[in-house]
Amino acid sequence: MSSKIRVGIIGTGGWARYGHIPALQSLEDFEITALAGRNKEKVEKYAAQFGIAQAYGSPEELLENPDIDLVVVLAPTPEHGRLAKAVIASGKDVYSEWPLSTTTTESEEILALAREKGVMHIVGLQRRFSSSSRYWHDLIKQDIVGKIRAVRMSVGVDAFGEVMPEFAKWALDAANFTELLSIYGGHFHDMLFHGVGFPEKLTGIAVNQFPVTTLAETGEKVPYTSPNEVMVIGTLACGGLFSVQLEGGQKHRTGLQIDITGTEGVLRITNARGFENKDDNTIGIMRNGIETFETLPVPAEYARLPVSHLDASSQDVAYLYAAYARDKATGSEEATTFEDALRQHKLIDQITASSARFFS
Repeated sequence: MSSKIRVGIIGTGGWARYGHIPALQSLEDFEITALAGRNKEKVEKYAAQFGIAQAYGSPEELLENPDIDLVVVLAPTPEHGRLAKAVIASGKDVYSEWPLSTTTTESEEILALAREKGVMHIVGLQRRFSSSSRYWHDLIKQDIVGKIRAVRMSVGVDAFGEVMPEFAKWALDAANFTELLSIYGGHFHDMLFHGVGFPEKLTGIAVNQFPVTTLAETGEKVPYTSPNEVMVIGTLACGGLFSVQLEGGQKHRTGLQIDITGTEGVLRITNARGFENKDDNTIGIMRNGIETFETLPVPAEYARLPVSHLDASSQDVAYLYAAYARDKATGSEEATTFEDALRQHKLIDQITASSARFFS
């Protein structure tokens, strides 16, 4: 019997092909056993391309396979909740891409079901697992900047703008919970607050600056109500203040910038892109009276997996899978789970409610 964790993947979109499949195939602890999707011909094509033995035309067929230990849900967001429940009912471990579902209430139900069934559950909040994130998180624990006074993060992306591809039309429905605040907010908030501590109090403003989106291929004009500009300020448990700006639809992408100022120095984390990052984040520090940022290379021990041939965004996924494998083998609790998903859901609810009060 194979000692590898046997994986079945539901979904054949770009993120599966760019992120998950290459990451899993780079790790010795895993073996992708099966691939499933709604279009059997498409599934068979990608299964052949990546050397995956079994291809199914429906998730239900994959779930009936007894030779699968972990099922990865990579279907569009509106399907996450239903499929996660089905995986849990089958008794297999479940990895759901973020968001876990389209509502906080449903995510609470899914977490309760996973606990009741006793299956391991992972949510795809992988940014905290990058080599750079794990390093700067440790630096904060070591008080490299002293007591934190303020944290500022800005994230700028071209997604969710005035023009979108036709295949993404389904995301324009606010009920599908696929927008700037849910997608980029969830991922970057998890990475940030895992390092500096979660907010104690906050005020948020979320607005839509492009109320009509044009589908690129057809020119169709579609009303759009979800926010594409979000600003949040608040307090952290450590006593410091924080501010976050999320900006979608940028014509000139500003990427990521985080400044963490403390009583003894400043830590800066940057990346030219917000997603599909070729390179990991850059870390800089300014302290000990020096008035310019000095680059801090990430030590080799933080890049311990054989995945350096992958883009940084794919490497992040590999490190999350590796954390799950350690949890499964040793009982540790490193991987992001449905508890982390629920925490992000509730944070988004807080921001949304605060914004509604601001404009009422």
